[in-house]
Amino acid sequence: MSPLMLRHLWMVVDEAQSSVLLSLDDHSLTKWLIGQFYQGRSLSPSESDLLSEYIRTRIPLIREMAQGR
Repeated sequence: MSPLMLRHLWMVVDEAQSSVLLSLDDHSLTKWLIGQFYQGRSLSPSESDLLSEYIRTRIPLIREMAQGR
């Protein structure tokens, strides 16, 4: 995954409301973040799969960040 994609994803996480990040189950949170990421971007299927896997492995960190706000 490119540094630009990573930066964009973490910007989406940072701008999201904590209540949203904390209220969704893991699957729904992954889908929601991907939906937010896609706004204004187009990704290939392989990039989308990479993004999904990356998000799934970072869900504990995402939730921890949301709780700390």
